[in-house]
Amino acid sequence: MATAVLAGLMLCASPAVLPTAAQAVTTDLATAYNDNTDAGFRVGLQTRLAWTGDYSGKFDGRIGAQTLRAIRDFQARFGFKADGVMDEAFLKAVIARSDIARDAVGYKLTNDQTTGARLGLPLSLVASAGDTEVGHMWRSADGKVEVETVRFAEDSYSLAGVYEVLSTPGPSKTIISQQLTETGFDIRGVDAGREFVIRFAGKDKDLRGFSVAWNDDVAGLVAPYVSVALNSFDPFAGRPRETDIGPVAKLFESGRAEGVAFGDHGTAALGNGADATSLTPPAAPGFDSSGTGFVVSKGGWLLTNAHVAKSCKTVLVGDLGAASEVVVDEDHDLALIKIDAALGRPLSIVAGKPRLGEDVLALGFPLRSILADSLNVTRGNVSSLMGLRNDANYLQISAAVQPGNSGGPLVDLAGRVVGVVTAKLNAVAVADLTGDIPQSINFAIRPDAAAKFLTDHGIDFQKADASAPLSSVPDATASVQESIYPILCLGQN
Repeated sequence: MATAVLAGLMLCASPAVLPTAAQAVTTDLATAYNDNTDAGFRVGLQTRLAWTGDYSGKFDGRIGAQTLRAIRDFQARFGFKADGVMDEAFLKAVIARSDIARDAVGYKLTNDQTTGARLGLPLSLVASAGDTEVGHMWRSADGKVEVETVRFAEDSYSLAGVYEVLSTPGPSKTIISQQLTETGFDIRGVDAGREFVIRFAGKDKDLRGFSVAWNDDVAGLVAPYVSVALNSFDPFAGRPRETDIGPVAKLFESGRAEGVAFGDHGTAALGNGADATSLTPPAAPGFDSSGTGFVVSKGGWLLTNAHVAKSCKTVLVGDLGAASEVVVDEDHDLALIKIDAALGRPLSIVAGKPRLGEDVLALGFPLRSILADSLNVTRGNVSSLMGLRNDANYLQISAAVQPGNSGGPLVDLAGRVVGVVTAKLNAVAVADLTGDIPQSINFAIRPDAAAKFLTDHGIDFQKADASAPLSSVPDATASVQESIYPILCLGQN
């Protein structure tokens, strides 16, 4: 891409290589340009037309219908004859206009040491917001633009699996275009009025990607940048930063840090007598973290996991603002968040425990940084009424969960809360220890344990009606979705 950008500077230096207007009239323009200009010139032309907002295709150095259309569109917009014939005045105008657009966003190719990818960044719009545990985040001061790199290098993640999660529409999420190949995928969409684009590539078990999300009022600046950034993204440009925490420490995965694969747990999640510190990954200071919470009282209280909300300088609840109070119980991995804003209705919680084999839905905001604020729903069953090592505070469930689901409600088909999603067993780590790969083993805090926590802290929660009729998955989802919110932890103490 550096060569391509520099090639754009030669657009006025070598007019002699271009076909004359007379030649162009009698010769197919695409053939003339491809035969009479060098590849660096053509890539530079496509790059600059992308900056002017006229071209959105690949920077492949082949002049075809899309590039010719971009030339004509530029000509028409800036008072040239829209015939596709390039002359010196046209080339000077392209250079001038593209320079303005490029410099307005402060575009710079950057090596991301966290993931090993190279990407172009709009450094006049965004600044580093720090590492996550799976990549790096850049964010504008007003939050209107976010750029993130992501890397997954675990056997439990596949290119097709990540694509399926990220390309699934939601209540506020619309997919505009999507394409999956053997080596990568692209997704474009709109989520809650916010446009986003995602590009991923895979090599063996190494998945690397980046995403850009932006508000509509900055689309004029960001859209040309996105076209250039997609073409300049080099996922395997360098070696990523390695952090080996060992197979035992990886036993638990929980949703943290906007796509974090590994979280930490208290002893309640490990069973009686377990040494929590020996099974907890080392914390990374300053990381943002994210999860899910749901409304449990009319007084503005939400319930989530302790590992989502603990040690945060600021806890944000969706776009409603910062929490005014946070109560954390690390022993039971539960936390209460108070928000002084209008919320959805409190969800009712069953008094006892669900039935073995019961259909359940896990709702939350997995991989939030690349899925934006789209609520995600997965279906499964209650696989066991006990957690790891027969821990009676937990349920084992088969519903798929991802980083960011932590703290979300587990509901039955009547919309009643039957658990609080809390952890995902790391299949790779278990395979390292046992030689066998477990399937669909995830955990939720039992409803009776959650109810006791609420009672102990004086929360007037709603007890579920045991006779409430079951309904369909869409109806059950619709009955609870307005009461579920993304939880974002900004800056850890």
